[in-house]
Amino acid sequence: MMEAAASTKRGGRGAGKPTSDRELAVRLGALMLHALGSDGGAVMRAIDETGLNVIQFKALIRLSRADEGQSSVKSVAEQLGVSVPSASRAIDDLVKRGLASRVEDPDDRRVRRVSLTAAGRELSDQVTAARVAGLERFVTTLSATERRKLDAALEVLLKREEISDLYRSHGRRVRR
Repeated sequence: MMEAAASTKRGGRGAGKPTSDRELAVRLGALMLHALGSDGGAVMRAIDETGLNVIQFKALIRLSRADEGQSSVKSVAEQLGVSVPSASRAIDDLVKRGLASRVEDPDDRRVRRVSLTAAGRELSDQVTAARVAGLERFVTTLSATERRKLDAALEVLLKREEISDLYRSHGRRVRR
């Protein structure tokens, strides 16, 4: 009886009542905040230390995931959900900082291909390493039962194509 009451207070799921989408999102958000903040905010510090604004940072991370090493400015804009001029300005700043390079597409001169420089890749890798280290510290705090349940939930979610693609790409980067 006390467990049911505690469950209702914590997550609003008493007596078989399904968790709402909103509540599930709040719970997932709390987990993410805890997991990424459990190391004293190293992830946020690493992001802040880049000196990049949000769109520039998102462009840097997006370019780090480019399959063939290059993306068009239009593709980056679409993936970030921003206008092409906004993405272009963000990429211009990355180029000025020496974090990205921008070249004309040899097949279509109207298209600009963008890729990270070695410095851009290194910066992206540093932030990724801080994120993975924070998550790894969080995982070490889990009990054996919690670890099994988390692993089972992730296994289900990794069957989704968009997540499995990110996992493969991300996994290659963090294991090198």
